[in-house]
Amino acid sequence: MPGKHRANLNNIPGARALRTRETPAEDVLWEALRGRKLSDIKFRRQHPIGPFVTDFCCAELRLIVELDGEIHATQTERDAERQALLQQAGYCVMRFSNDQVLHDLTAILASINAASQQLPSRIPGYVSRREGW
Repeated sequence: MPGKHRANLNNIPGARALRTRETPAEDVLWEALRGRKLSDIKFRRQHPIGPFVTDFCCAELRLIVELDGEIHATQTERDAERQALLQQAGYCVMRFSNDQVLHDLTAILASINAASQQLPSRIPGYVSRREGW
């Protein structure tokens, strides 16, 4: 089975596919984050990290923003395992529901901005998005 794991490494095709079918909440948040609109922080959407594809990622700060729709209620263990692996790789993971984004975008952006202010640029000693998975 090692071949299958390697096939998912650097899941760029998966990320490209996800970019074409974003949820309304992802569209709203992307519009608020893109082009360094939030405190000059560069975010990427549907960003591949190892075998995973994150919703939004600031690689410089190693900050990930994940949006959870209804499906995430049925996969909490899987999400927790994924988040633990990303945190071990040096990423800070923030999670918000789609409803939060659609109904209180200002608070979400304030929360992301506050978290970004507390993170150092490039934590040394952690694996890159490609190596170490």
